Amino acid sequence: MSILPCPQAGRQSRITTGPLRRAHLRLTGSTGFHGISGRPGSPEWAAGVGFVLAMLLGLLAPALQVFGVLAPIAAIEAWGLQALGSVLALGGLAGTLCAQNDMGESWRIGVDAQESTTLVRRGAFAVVRNPIFTAMLSFATGVALMVPNVVALAALILLVVAIELQVRVVEEPYLIRTHGDAYRSYGQAVGRFLPVLGRFPRTVGGESH
Repeated sequence: MSILPCPQAGRQSRITTGPLRRAHLRLTGSTGFHGISGRPGSPEWAAGVGFVLAMLLGLLAPALQVFGVLAPIAAIEAWGLQALGSVLALGGLAGTLCAQNDMGESWRIGVDAQESTTLVRRGAFAVVRNPIFTAMLSFATGVALMVPNVVALAALILLVVAIELQVRVVEEPYLIRTHGDAYRSYGQAVGRFLPVLGRFPRTVGGESH
C-alpha cells in the first residue's frame, strides 16, 4: 500500500540531521541544536512545540496505518497519489540534505539570540530563503499522500503552522536584527518558501507579502 516503507519514512529526521549534526560538532564544538526557545505559551515556544509534535505524529502515522489501527481516507487513497507522494518524500529528503550542506557551519535548529551566524545566500538559499523547511514540507506532504490517514494529515497541518510561526515570529526578526539591511535586501530578492513568493516589500523591510 505504501510505496516508501514505513521504517524509511520513520528514519527521515535521523537521516537528515544526524550526520550533519556530528560534522557540525567537529567543526564548531556545537551540534547546532538550540531546542525550543521562548517562555511557555509564547509564539516562539508554540512554534517549537508544534514542530516537535508534528515530527512525532509524522513518525506515528505510517505505523498506525500499517498495523491496522487507522484506516486510510478513501477519498485520497489512490495509486497515483501514492506515487506522487513517494516522489515528494524522496525529493524532500534529498532537498533537506542539500540545503543543510549549503548552510555549512551556519546550520542551526532553533535560534540563539546571543549567537551571530553568517548569512547564507548560496546554493538552494539563492532560490528560496528557507529551503530546509520547504524540503521538510515536501517530505511531510509525501508521507500524507502515501499513508493518507487523519494522523498524517494532522501532522502536515501542524508542521505548516509551526514552520510559519518559526519563520515569521522567530527567525526573520532575529535575522533582521543580526544582519540588518543585508537580510532585508536578501528578503526583497528571494522568496520565503517558494521562488518569488513571500518576498519582503520594497517599502517595508521587515514585513512580507
